[in-house]
Amino acid sequence: MNITRRNLMLGAGGSLLTAASATPALAQDHSGHTMPTPAKAPTKASVVDASLRNGKVRTLNGWTMPHRMNAGVKEFHLVAEAVEHEFAPGSTATCWGYNGSTPGPTIEAVEGDRVRIFVTNKLGEATTIHWHGLLLPSGMDGVGGLTQPKIQPGETFVYEFELRQHGTHMYHPHADEMVQMALGMMGLFIIHPKAGETLAIDRDYAFILHNFALHPGTSRPDPAVLQDFDLWTFNSKVFPAIETLVARSGERVRIRIGNLSMWNHPIHLHGVQFEVTGGDGGRRPRAQWRKEVTEIVGVGQMRDIEFTAVPGDWAFHCHMAHHTMGPMGHDVPNTLGVDQSGIEDKLRGMLPGYMAMGKHGMSEHQNHIDSGHMQGPPNTLAMMVGKGPFGNIEMGGMFTVLKVRDEQPAGDYSDPGWYEHPDGSVARRVSTDPDFGNPPRRKA
Repeated sequence: MNITRRNLMLGAGGSLLTAASATPALAQDHSGHTMPTPAKAPTKASVVDASLRNGKVRTLNGWTMPHRMNAGVKEFHLVAEAVEHEFAPGSTATCWGYNGSTPGPTIEAVEGDRVRIFVTNKLGEATTIHWHGLLLPSGMDGVGGLTQPKIQPGETFVYEFELRQHGTHMYHPHADEMVQMALGMMGLFIIHPKAGETLAIDRDYAFILHNFALHPGTSRPDPAVLQDFDLWTFNSKVFPAIETLVARSGERVRIRIGNLSMWNHPIHLHGVQFEVTGGDGGRRPRAQWRKEVTEIVGVGQMRDIEFTAVPGDWAFHCHMAHHTMGPMGHDVPNTLGVDQSGIEDKLRGMLPGYMAMGKHGMSEHQNHIDSGHMQGPPNTLAMMVGKGPFGNIEMGGMFTVLKVRDEQPAGDYSDPGWYEHPDGSVARRVSTDPDFGNPPRRKA
């Protein structure tokens, strides 16, 4: 049996099949798309060392690339290569990225700098790099065949230009980009204003929205999937592997969000009305800032949001509901209200481990996974995972938490643990009687 998301949840029962009763899919690409072979074995992404947190911006689960000065020019060196990447514990794949990671390292510089960026290609096919949104000579724009020859396997090219702007930008290939971007080749390029910030920022975060199609039992993302993805990610990580954002109460926080996925994402932050202050075009004049609680970040766009941190643990996520879930069957029959007990018993005789789900909703899924009653196919994740102080959070994918504390030291990014709510400030149970009270109802 060839397992995909579409047949993972079976028939009218809408149920998951345990690993014991499933034959793992062996093909790496179910579409028949020919996958270029990496020139060398994947580089294993390492834990980000504290010494690589040397930028002004905190890249979630990522790092800022060090540079060297050469006769007044800032030099960087990117290496395009295959990378062994962990989306979250239990799900690892051979992706493509830069310098051992996906996304690649964040490049940070200052408006007016002259930069020289070497790019070495260790893939099995040609590549280029496009500096998304940057003002530069046409021959440095990185569109293979149009503005430059492609960088062939084993070659190193150099790009050099002066930074004539500030703002939040990205880099990615413009060569076989459907494959190369689908496998994780992208990164952030952040240019700080030469004159400094008009309103000081205390904490500056950044990440890229992306998506991957990692079919159950496989170990390479499928580049032929256009919209129906398994893994929706912040910086190629899914919750709860996505880093937590932390701040001290009263600090000015900026979050830079880039979108190189195949879908638009309404990004929502709980607890505050943030201001949309800029993006690809830099920080806007203050008169153009606008207050929101949800901001759509379109494909290929950057958005910067800013706010003053208030105490608490605040959810931060895409508001497309299925983007805050892990791998799931998108064509699952609607089993709400359906008693499947008879069907379940019969199917177990043919498929040991079969378990019916969905009569009362899918909230029970994480409980079954946690208890060990149900396990998915190899190299896949649960649809809902992650725990908080009050139980299962029932979120995955594009979700993380902003933790704000009065006592968080300035410049300290360590996780302060769960928020201790003041007495009387937590919603609480007042009855277990489903007929409690006398709520008004509209009659049929």
